[in-house]
Amino acid sequence: MSLAIKMPKLGFGLMRLPVNNGEIDIPRMSKMVDAYMQAGFNYFDTAYVYHGGKSETAIKETLVDRYPRESFYLATKLPAWTMKNPEDCDIIFNEQLKRAGVDYFDFYLLHSLEDGSNYNTYVKYGCFEWAMKKKAEGKIKHFGFSFHGTPELLIQVLNSHPEVEFVQIQLNYADWNNPLVHSGRLYEILYDRHIPIIVMEPVKGGMLASLQPELENMMKEVHPDKSIASWALRFVGSLDGVVTILSGMSNEEQINDNLKTFTNFEALNEQEKQIIENVVKKMQDMPLIQCTACQYCCDGCPSSIRIPDVFRALNTIRLYPGDNRPRLFYRGLVSSSGHASDCIACGQCESVCPQHLSIIELLKEAAAKFDQQ
Repeated sequence: MSLAIKMPKLGFGLMRLPVNNGEIDIPRMSKMVDAYMQAGFNYFDTAYVYHGGKSETAIKETLVDRYPRESFYLATKLPAWTMKNPEDCDIIFNEQLKRAGVDYFDFYLLHSLEDGSNYNTYVKYGCFEWAMKKKAEGKIKHFGFSFHGTPELLIQVLNSHPEVEFVQIQLNYADWNNPLVHSGRLYEILYDRHIPIIVMEPVKGGMLASLQPELENMMKEVHPDKSIASWALRFVGSLDGVVTILSGMSNEEQINDNLKTFTNFEALNEQEKQIIENVVKKMQDMPLIQCTACQYCCDGCPSSIRIPDVFRALNTIRLYPGDNRPRLFYRGLVSSSGHASDCIACGQCESVCPQHLSIIELLKEAAAKFDQQ
């Protein structure tokens, strides 16, 4: 199977946009969109829930209103967890068209298929069949889903829905053999079936952009002029079957570095592959929380805990117990949000976490380290 269109290697993810005073910084975002488009790339990935629903509106202001419609691809997603009945498919979709200011979406995804509630909701409300109707109407050009489930579920979904044209998965070198994420196995299933793969979290929410000095030195010895993030992006870009790699670019530095990586892209050579393999072996010995800062856990938290930021502080203090910076960071964080100890163990966060983290227990650890000092 192929998409029969030329896909850009680098996609612009719109989940972590630049903000100013709590709002998306439209002037900065416009400049980033311009730099990306002028470099010859044109795939933009948003979703109904990103930035509290404002990401789709922001792409209208920064892209749709400023460039010819045929000059770019726009992707967005239908979120199961906001749906109460089958009619919500049309209600949400029509709102998305209005927000983005378009008559159709080039790529439309069922958001975050995973074992349990999300997939069951899409089946219960006939979302696969609904999407095919929208495709027949010309409102959707290409249909697929983003996936955070098990290999067994992926096989089940693909067997049940041969109409799916592409699948978006979390894929990076750190998660290749991760027993919770299954990146490598998911890739193999899709590749074997010749299903085009769109990659999310290639830098694992920024975790692979900055490593421990020992690990960074292994990379810098070979390429002192290349960023640490570029290694992660080139790893994914070197895989056959990957059509587009999404990067959630939050500032000019990130977009410039990514454009440098993907303009005249170079696949990894054998020496570089071995270095990444050695880095992964050392990383697996480090007890880090595998949070990608997707923020799904934050929206429904009754205690307003900024969970990904708490985990950033917790990861840092795990690695560097004597460093006072994570404590200072945490102190500033909770001045405007909930403490880790405010967790009431309702479980809302764990029910939506794509990484299947034991968030409640981790917040207890954070509370012991930061709130009882």
